[in-house]
Amino acid sequence: MKFLKLIDRHFEDAAAALLLLVMVSISFVNVVSRYFANLSLAFTEELTVYLFVWMTILGTAIAFKTGTNMMVVFFNGLLPKGVRKVVFILSTALSLIFFASLAYLGCMEVRDEIMLGAMTESIYMPLWYFTVSIPVGSCLVMVRIIGHAVRTLRDGSY
Repeated sequence: MKFLKLIDRHFEDAAAALLLLVMVSISFVNVVSRYFANLSLAFTEELTVYLFVWMTILGTAIAFKTGTNMMVVFFNGLLPKGVRKVVFILSTALSLIFFASLAYLGCMEVRDEIMLGAMTESIYMPLWYFTVSIPVGSCLVMVRIIGHAVRTLRDGSY
């Protein structure tokens, strides 16, 4: 049970840290190879961009998990507590609808890339390996939105 709580608390952080380590490492190798061998490794730039997409999705999940996503605190503070609760529930529902739509459209894109056999430009890997970050990440964000909403409604901090 402690292990599951640890994963719940730190999954995105650990995954983002690992991705950042990989991105920095391959970028460093590319810089060194350019400087010493006058050889640019084109695949490193492409791979870094794809990993950055994963990092962005993980950062979004972290923001929703901790409640640090964007909101207009000034206007929210002017509202009565009952109205704030309604606004919070409405914004949570709209966020869930947005990420559910993104997950659905991401699944359609991944399906199309698999059917077409789309490959990346320089590393020649199936493109869907990287595009799958959209539906997977969207589902992770939805889990974090629901978790944060439950905690917020339970303690009344909306």
